[in-house]
Amino acid sequence: MRLLRSTTHPALKQDLGKSFYRQAARGIILDGENILMLYTERYHDYSIPGGGVDEGEDIRTGLLRELAEETGAKHIDIISEFGRYEEFRPWYKSDFDSVHMESFCFVCSIDPELGETKLEAHEIQNGMRPLWINIHHAIAHNEETMANSDKKGMSIERETYLLKRIVEELL
Repeated sequence: MRLLRSTTHPALKQDLGKSFYRQAARGIILDGENILMLYTERYHDYSIPGGGVDEGEDIRTGLLRELAEETGAKHIDIISEFGRYEEFRPWYKSDFDSVHMESFCFVCSIDPELGETKLEAHEIQNGMRPLWINIHHAIAHNEETMANSDKKGMSIERETYLLKRIVEELL
């Protein structure tokens, strides 16, 4: 899958320390200029649905599982590969210093009606919920959060970059 971007968090400088590798799968689901996103109240941002692929799990299988869990999507079809976003960033637990994460992004289609989500406890605690939003509004919102919020998460830069690439290439 083509590499869209590779980033290293400024806090890491040259030394990654004790690092581990993680794969994530993300689903781009469009309806005109509207996109299915996850809003997270804790970070006040919009992100593309998807998440970590379990050990031994195929990327596409992980994508289908994550989309169903996070959005309640039904009858998910993977249409095409979009691209891969690579990150080297600090890890928040004491067992590792950093994580090398690759997000594999796919264009998907789903049934228009969303079912019940199966969010994890931390996702519920963070106020995560799926919703359809105009992609330009999502970009503007994330840019505003990056510029003005002290509670932004580390993923907002990735998400905003991907949203802009989606506009350039798919709309």
